[in-house]
Amino acid sequence: MNTAAPASPAAASGPLALIRKSVNKWVCLCEMIPHAFIALLARLVIALVFFKSARTKVDGFSIKDSTFFLFENEYDLPLIDPTLAAYLATIAEHLFPVLLVIGLASRFSAAALLIMTLTIQIFVYPGAYNLHGLWAVALLIILARGPGLLSADHLIKQKFRSGN
Repeated sequence: MNTAAPASPAAASGPLALIRKSVNKWVCLCEMIPHAFIALLARLVIALVFFKSARTKVDGFSIKDSTFFLFENEYDLPLIDPTLAAYLATIAEHLFPVLLVIGLASRFSAAALLIMTLTIQIFVYPGAYNLHGLWAVALLIILARGPGLLSADHLIKQKFRSGN
C-alpha cells in the first residue's frame, strides 16, 4: 500500500512554495515575450553584423584592393577562387542583411548567412566560436521559427492565404 502523507499547510505556504510561485510567475512572464519581437531583434542584430562587415569591403561601388588581398592571403578558403570569393562575400553581406531587415526571403537569407558563418568559423577564424555561435543562434531562430509578424514574408503569406 502506497499512501503519501498529505502536505502540511506549512509546506504549501513555506519558503519552497514561495520560490515555486516566483519561478512560475517568471516563466509566465518570459513566455509572454512575443516571437515577433524576438524574430525582429534577431533579424536586425545579425543584419547589422553582416552589413557592417560588407561596408568594410567596399569603397563606393568598388571592392577595395584590401578585400582582394585578404581573400588571397589571409582567408584560406578551399575550392573557390579568392577573387570570386571576395565578390560573392561582398554581394552576400550587402544583400542578405537588407532582406533580413525587410523580412523578405528571411529563411533563405538566414540559411545563406548561416553557411557563411560556418565557413568563416571553419576556414577563416576557427578560434572565434563564441562569437560565431551567437550569430548561428540568431540565424537558427529565424530558420526554425520564421521572421515573425513584422516582416514582408508574413504579409506575403497572409496575402496568399486570403487568396486575393
